[in-house]
Amino acid sequence: MKPQNTAIRKRTQIIMTNKLMFLWVAGASVLFGFGLVCSIFLAQMSLYNEKVLAEKQKTITALDSDIKAIPGLEDNIRALDANQLLMGLRAQTDDRAVQVILDALPSDANSSALGASIQNKLLAGIDGLSLISLQVDPVAGIESSTSDNSYSSGSVASSYAINFRFSVSGSEAALKNALLKLESSIRTIDIISLKIEGGSSQDSTMTVSASAFYEPAQTIELKDKVIK
Repeated sequence: MKPQNTAIRKRTQIIMTNKLMFLWVAGASVLFGFGLVCSIFLAQMSLYNEKVLAEKQKTITALDSDIKAIPGLEDNIRALDANQLLMGLRAQTDDRAVQVILDALPSDANSSALGASIQNKLLAGIDGLSLISLQVDPVAGIESSTSDNSYSSGSVASSYAINFRFSVSGSEAALKNALLKLESSIRTIDIISLKIEGGSSQDSTMTVSASAFYEPAQTIELKDKVIK
């Protein structure tokens, strides 16, 4: 009976050893899996923190650059306010000289105001000049419901351009004075095409296609950015 009991005990010990090894292997696998998950999580958190720090550094760099540019901008504005040419072009005597620059490139697409300025200021008060027609195109997508960039011949295809056309009649001197007034305007005017036709009388007819420009106002503000 002894050999049989010994064999049973050995078999029992082998089974217990196998169970113990299985428990050790299972425990080690759990610990390894937990450690792997923690490592991946820490790596992701580290990469996320690096992205956040990089975005913060970009903001700091931009703010630092803007702050350093302020003294130069202030000096430029003071120099413009002392510019005698700008002083002579002011619309009101109490305006600052730099206001002329803002008037020359307005911040909104106001085609009606441009048309009124052309009719009542640029083409008015010229001896012997008669205004035949004036057409100012509304800015597509802003002043008109259509947003397509369909421009007629002789127009500037620009997002910040206001296209207009006019016809005037008068003597050679009157037509020349009209062009000189367009040239001396504080508004930026780009003449695309110009046609002068002689009539049966001494007066001639001048047809002009041109564009004026504006620059939308820029807004500077701090915003929150979500880093994913």
